[in-house]
Order: sequence, then C-alpha cells, then structure tokens
Amino acid sequence: MKRGIAVLVFVSALCGVAYVTASKWAIKHETITFYDPSRDNRPVPVDIAIRRDKEMQANAGMITMPVAVVNHGNTVKNTEYGFLANVFAARGYLVLSPQHDLPTDPPMVTKPGELYVGRLPQILRGVANIHLALQEMKKVQPNADYSRVTMVGHSMGGDITMYFAKQYPDEVKKVVTLDNLRVPFVTAGKFKILSFRSKDPQFKTDPGVIPTDEECEKAGIQVVKTDFQHNDMRDTGPDGAKNSIQGMLDKFLSDTDSAIAPVDTTSSPPKVLEPGPVALMAPAKS
Repeated sequence: MKRGIAVLVFVSALCGVAYVTASKWAIKHETITFYDPSRDNRPVPVDIAIRRDKEMQANAGMITMPVAVVNHGNTVKNTEYGFLANVFAARGYLVLSPQHDLPTDPPMVTKPGELYVGRLPQILRGVANIHLALQEMKKVQPNADYSRVTMVGHSMGGDITMYFAKQYPDEVKKVVTLDNLRVPFVTAGKFKILSFRSKDPQFKTDPGVIPTDEECEKAGIQVVKTDFQHNDMRDTGPDGAKNSIQGMLDKFLSDTDSAIAPVDTTSSPPKVLEPGPVALMAPAKS
C-alpha cells in the first residue's frame, strides 16, 4: 500500500517535467561576472537563467520575480546544473548560479574531526559569493524579490545552502538540497525543505545531518531517498535521474508557490514519464 502511494506521488510529480522541457526554448542563460572589493576584487561569475517573457514583464515593472540561488558542488562548474535552473526559470523565477571556487584558489584540505571536516572556510566563501551576487543583481534587475530567496545546492553546494539558511533564516523562503553531507538540516520550521539523497557507498552523510522522521514531519522537511549515485545529480547525470528530480522538484514548487506556474507552450496535456527508482519518505530513525 505504501509503495503504491509513493508511486502515485512520483507519477503525479513527473507531470511537471513536460512543462519544463517544453519551456526550455523560452529560457535564457547568460553569465555576468561581479567583483567583490572587500576581497581584493575577487571575480564571482554568476550564471543567470530567466524566462524571456518574465524578463520583459519585470523590465516593464509589471511583476516582481521570485529569486532562486543554485550552488554547485566541489570542483563542479556553476553552469552544470541547468536541469535544476530550468525548473525554477520555467516557473518564473530569476535563477542565479554563482561560481564559488576559482582556479587560483588553494585546494581544499579536509580535516577529519574538525567542524564540517574543515570545510568551513569554503562554506563561508560561498556565503559571501551569494550575498555579493544578490546585492549586485539588484542593480541589474531591480524588479525581483531579493529579500527572501529559495536556496538550492548539490553536495558542497548543499552544505553552503544549509549553512546560509541556518545563519540567515530571515533571508530564505525555501531550501532544496541534493546530497548535502556535512551541515545538519535546519529544523526550526521557518521554511519548507526538500532534500534528495543518493544511494552511493562512496559519499556517506555525516551522523546527525539528516533529522529523524519525527523532526522532519514537525519541521516541514521532505526527504526523497533515491537509488541514484551522488554525481548523477547534475547535468552530466543520466536522464532518468534528472527527470525524476525535476518532477519531484516541480511538484514541491507547485505545492509551495501559490501564484507561480510554468509556461504552457502546448495545447495537449503533458506526457507522464514512467516512474524511476525513487520514493518519497522520511529517513529511518538513527
């Protein structure tokens, strides 16, 4: 019975995938590089995804766009999460994807036993990049809501996302992570959280990161356990994994965004994809 319910939830979620796919033609991607004077003019390239019609409406002062920030994993480019950015852009979001590390940065040295395995300097750098991107984008596109944004991240980017949400909860509207491994979830219940988890023996989540099922229910946290590998959760991953994630993400946004919907570019109903290896559930008790 539980499996049947999970499959039905999954199938209904995938209805949104067709909308996202059909909307790709309407989404523009471009990169703008901002410079941080407080950090020796450090360059922060930001990939921007936006629906062309929404951009025109915002430029005319007709609408105020919601904002999503997508944070990449360690050693991964900020442009490698287009499949996520397109879901948000299709629903009318202005999507910002900052590049957190540069070729000139020293290599990350992990230190077992230290906070977040010694990754706090890189996390703090990511937080600074996000604040810079939001501050500078206000000058480029003032008709967007930068006061409360949806934070998204994969792996190290998921840790940056969760840390940002913990430190600046009043600046966050929703949180989406894909296999964040180090920074514990925010359980204050101030915003909804959706998290996709891989089944990958090489990428283990640290103890205490994922809340118990009772904490998840109380705080409005949805955990999606999948059979995907950790590195499947980016543009280079298999289509089945990306389609599944897109479908569940679109349903999450549909449930939490009241007046935002993807552009309908077809007159026929969207095609429902076959369900993949994913189930919606809270994690088992530790």
